[in-house]
Amino acid sequence: MFVILNSFRSLYFATTLMLLGSGLLSTYLALRVATTADGLWVGALMTANYLGLVLGGNLGHRLISRVGHIRAYVACAGVVTAAVLGHGMVDWLPAWLLLRLLIGICTMCQYMVIESWLNEQSSAEQRGQVFSGYMGASYLGLILGQLVLVLHPELNLQLLMLVGLCYALCLVPVALTHKLHPAKLHPAPLEPRFFIKRVPLSLITIAMAGMMVGSFYGLAPLYATRMDLPTEEVGLFMGSCIFAGLVVQWPLGWLSDRRDRIWLIGRCGMLLAGVALPLAVLPSAPIWLLFVAGFLVCILQFSLYPLAVALANDHVDAERRVSLTAMLLLTFGIGASLGPLLAGVLMRFIGPNMLYAFVMACALVVAWRVQPRRATHLHQVEDAPLHHIPMPDSTSSSPLAAALDPRVDEQIAQEQMQHAGPPPQTADQADRTVERPPA
Repeated sequence: MFVILNSFRSLYFATTLMLLGSGLLSTYLALRVATTADGLWVGALMTANYLGLVLGGNLGHRLISRVGHIRAYVACAGVVTAAVLGHGMVDWLPAWLLLRLLIGICTMCQYMVIESWLNEQSSAEQRGQVFSGYMGASYLGLILGQLVLVLHPELNLQLLMLVGLCYALCLVPVALTHKLHPAKLHPAPLEPRFFIKRVPLSLITIAMAGMMVGSFYGLAPLYATRMDLPTEEVGLFMGSCIFAGLVVQWPLGWLSDRRDRIWLIGRCGMLLAGVALPLAVLPSAPIWLLFVAGFLVCILQFSLYPLAVALANDHVDAERRVSLTAMLLLTFGIGASLGPLLAGVLMRFIGPNMLYAFVMACALVVAWRVQPRRATHLHQVEDAPLHHIPMPDSTSSSPLAAALDPRVDEQIAQEQMQHAGPPPQTADQADRTVERPPA
């Protein structure tokens, strides 16, 4: 496995730098805005970022098809670097919204370049390990981005310069890589009506997960600040919560392959509502409760997306897997765009604890709607449940994520064998068949 991971070290390093900058920028902007404005603006900034990620899927395909992978990546990294530094030149919040939208669009294009490259250069047997390395690099970058605040708690322009430095440096390993240029991209078609009828429970879960995860990345720093945590402790709080999302992935995969996924999603929603209850009802909480409850909440809320993705893949044939991933990420992006706005309004007019009241409400919707009795299993793929693959939390994924899923190749191979028919007869077999007397 080390040989496989070492062969993609340049792309993993670029991913780590990107997510380090992205995670640090989100927390930095939330803390900066919290000193001059309210939670509504913080939520709006995160909404603009996720809206950019949603729009970037289609625009990224066009850009990569027109100028190629390396040029598209270098151009987007340059634009993001300029947009990051633009936050330090302009203090007008509406301008920050436009900058966050632009960053989201270009960042999605960067994700698409890296994921298509990993898919192009990895075989079907290696793809699970390659994807695990990509996920690890993504979470590592997010965690390191929060830990920077522990070492540098002052919210000055140096942090913005560090974010810009990360985005500028991430283009170096991609521009200098010796890997072959990936093939031309083809946009994945969206079939919303088909997927709404085929996998409604997965779409409901992913929409609620998007609302919770988007609200967490956008408003959790503001919540921690309102709980009187200093900047360095806000970084530790965010880092521990993101680390919870990484820790849960592998045990979640083991459990997902052995229990009914609909049952797991429903129980996860119930547990999440219960764990979020103390933080939802307490206007202030001791630091130990913030860290313990926040860690447990993130373990559960980061479990919903991969469970729903695995459940959806169980009920969709292989030829629609890439389209399915595009639909799931679009649903997640819509939820992540709406969640910070709704939670931000609640936090502004009621109090900071409304962030976890909002999480609790979303979890109750999941527990209420996603139940085994609502599933018919009429369209379940043969030999399902499919093997669970740990997934990123969708802040570091594009519509090409399905291409890295080894289940797609396995299912396509099975279907090709089924449709190929019996093997051709040899001449000797044909002669024996002809010479056999009639019954």
